[in-house]
Amino acid sequence: MAIQLPDDFKCPISLEIMSDPVILSSGHTFDRASIQRWLDSGHRTCPVSKLPLPEPPTLIPNHALRSLISNYTLVSLPKPQPCPSNPQNLIQTLVSSLSPLDAKLSSLDQLSRMSKRDSGIRRRLTESGAVSAVLYCVNSSESGLQEKALHLLLNLSLDDDNKVGLVAEGVIGKVVSAVRCGAGDSRAVAATVLTSLAVVEVNKVTIGSYPDAIPGLLALLRSGNSRERKEAATALFTLCSFPDNRVRAVQNNAVPILIQNANSGLERAVEVLGLLAKCRVAREEIMRFDRFLDILIEVLKNGSSRGVQYALLTLSSLCSYSEKTCFEALKFGVFEICVSLLEDDNEKVRRNAKTLIQVLQGRKRNA
Repeated sequence: MAIQLPDDFKCPISLEIMSDPVILSSGHTFDRASIQRWLDSGHRTCPVSKLPLPEPPTLIPNHALRSLISNYTLVSLPKPQPCPSNPQNLIQTLVSSLSPLDAKLSSLDQLSRMSKRDSGIRRRLTESGAVSAVLYCVNSSESGLQEKALHLLLNLSLDDDNKVGLVAEGVIGKVVSAVRCGAGDSRAVAATVLTSLAVVEVNKVTIGSYPDAIPGLLALLRSGNSRERKEAATALFTLCSFPDNRVRAVQNNAVPILIQNANSGLERAVEVLGLLAKCRVAREEIMRFDRFLDILIEVLKNGSSRGVQYALLTLSSLCSYSEKTCFEALKFGVFEICVSLLEDDNEKVRRNAKTLIQVLQGRKRNA
């Protein structure tokens, strides 16, 4: 027997039950596919109210209606036979104390495969209670289970719409704990999750203010293996684009750890130093190390384009701040290196080299 669903569940355009309801600025809700076709056709008015829409039009997910439709459908329609690959069954396997370890590992594998390339599935998983189940596994003392759960979290964090929601559900504390105490590859994957979450500006603030986040990443950068140190430096780079996090990093002894890593060949550490050098307290800390100029000059001579770009940025900040550093840089041939970099293929390298040349020339004129 057919089930009569409320008319409010139907898209005003297609007149079909909405699978992905979104709200237009006019306040009316449509199925995403239908309103997107309307907009792609060049329309810039609401199909219902005919009111003009802003440019570009914004589509806000109507999570409440989506959940209502989903719950109504689950209650009203005959229940399907359990299917091993049904996301809800897989989630239930994760949280059940009766599920064996192999079943939980298999469930995480299946959910990761399902969510890796399909944003719709990622959205459905985050809205269906999957996050709390995944965090339950992240908290596990079983390293394989923890690592697979972190990989799934990484998939779920790929969409910007999910990043803030994941933080709101308490992801940071569990992930930071894995950065500090995880086993196997869990620490590296946890650092990558923090990088993904920190792409959204508001999350940089939230993660940076979490007491153990930056200290945990610095501890990983100090004592981790090659992959762990690279992922920790990448997370720090993303977080330190927010100025307050630069101060937090310096206060937690970031500069000597970064210089040590830069000296051992980790260029990502030079990139983080380039951001920290915008902060006065970091500049003073960097200049306390005898070999910092040697390390940066080595990157200028033999580093990748990105490494050279940030070595130039760091030197510009330091030479603008310190006359002594500027004269030492001139003595070690930095000016000549910069002139040669004006012919580099990379536009950012050329621009940063030009900026450093101007700083050096200004110092020479004022001498």
